[in-house]
Amino acid sequence: MVSERTVRHIIPSVMLAGLLLLSWAVLSPFIIPASWAAIIAFATWPLYERLRRTLRHQHTLAALVMTVLLATAVVLPLLWLMGLLQREVGHAYAAVQAQLAQGVQPFLERIGQLPWIGERLREYLETTPWNPEAIRDELLAWMRDRVNWLLNIVGGVGRNAVKLALALVTVFFIYRDGERLLYQVHSVLHRFLGPRIDGYLTAMAGMTKAVVWGLVVTAIAQGIVAALGYWWVGLSAPVLAGMLTALIAMIPFGTPFAWGSIAVWLLLEGDTVGGITLLLWGTLVVSWVDNLVRPIVISSATRIPFLLVMFGVLGGLAAFGLIGLFVGPVILAVLVAVWREWIAEAELAAPDADAAASASEEVPAAQQPE
Repeated sequence: MVSERTVRHIIPSVMLAGLLLLSWAVLSPFIIPASWAAIIAFATWPLYERLRRTLRHQHTLAALVMTVLLATAVVLPLLWLMGLLQREVGHAYAAVQAQLAQGVQPFLERIGQLPWIGERLREYLETTPWNPEAIRDELLAWMRDRVNWLLNIVGGVGRNAVKLALALVTVFFIYRDGERLLYQVHSVLHRFLGPRIDGYLTAMAGMTKAVVWGLVVTAIAQGIVAALGYWWVGLSAPVLAGMLTALIAMIPFGTPFAWGSIAVWLLLEGDTVGGITLLLWGTLVVSWVDNLVRPIVISSATRIPFLLVMFGVLGGLAAFGLIGLFVGPVILAVLVAVWREWIAEAELAAPDADAAASASEEVPAAQQPE
């Protein structure tokens, strides 16, 4: 028979589990907007504190002003970029389609004009059995799918306006009540995990800041610098190519695939000067930010190896989508904090164990039990 005391413990636990499941069902549609709001609020919190001091610590007014400024800084450039993208996607697709429609022979001639390896590569392609028309049709179909995907993204901005509005509303309340909310979360977690929660929260905060500044801001800077290079060499859609470069740049060491592909395309078009210029620009300027600044920013801010951060970014992106750029590294940061805590406890316990072993060896043999 189950005792009455056991039943009193089981029933509240079952009720709590059911309440958590129902709460998840209610709140799950808002998890992504709330997560983005928390990341944005954390990244811009120093600006909010400065604004709040300027407004004499009027929390509601400071939160409202900060939210309006944030909405203006996000929405207006986004609307401008969406209008520009709708034009440039069509121009880029028409240019690629025109190149593919010329057939294979002009393509082979342009390959032969490439410096150093052009002639050998053209001879190899001419002697290799392949179906040029089938490849051209596949490339056209692939380009058509990619264009439709980009246009769906552009159109999806309007459909996702509600999520953007929810994120902005959530940012307002995080600004206004964030300190009190953080204190409550800290108190609840401290009750379950004790003082060690301080190290975990510190690791989460440091990693989030490092990812924001080391990945997102650096990727935006790379996209802008790359777009300048695309514009300089006369690319027909530099803003579109710059935005795609910025998106790819969020993946560690992914930027060369963006500007490198465009440079190769320019070389195949016969623009040798533009292709070589873009290769030099990408190698000496764009990749310098990617390969030097980002690892230094992330590793110095978190004391975590950049390789582990890269695994967190790639794994989080595959598991959770775009929000995984932040969630993946934060999970690994907490894991590293737990690991270091265990190592520290083991190192503290080792001297005590050695002292106890030495004391037992010093006991005279006659006093030791037989």
